[in-house]
Amino acid sequence: MSTAYLTVTLIAVAANGFSGIAALLQMQAIVPGMAKAGVPVSWLRFPIGTMKTVGALGLTAGLAFRPLGVAAAIGLVLFFVCAIYTHIRASDYSPQFYLANGFLALNVAALSLALHENDSSVFAFALS
Repeated sequence: MSTAYLTVTLIAVAANGFSGIAALLQMQAIVPGMAKAGVPVSWLRFPIGTMKTVGALGLTAGLAFRPLGVAAAIGLVLFFVCAIYTHIRASDYSPQFYLANGFLALNVAALSLALHENDSSVFAFALS
């Protein structure tokens, strides 16, 4: 396991985990940004907080079983693509929009490193 893969994945776990827990707890700091984007507050626990938290757990599990980490990273990338689309559609370019872009970049990096890791078990698993 390369240092880059481990480092980026652990940063992604921490960032997505914190963001997911913040959404699950409906922290007041994120509510105004959600309102600007037209996202109902009721969505903070499910699906938003749940998906981010489960994604972070999947990235963690992927350190032991890479296909699970790849699946989690794909899910998080798709989640943040949809989040960015939601902000653009609402013409909301608040700090949360740029934060979503940062999360997207981080999760793309984690996915890329997981797919290009020296161990080919991801591909062997997919082909079997």
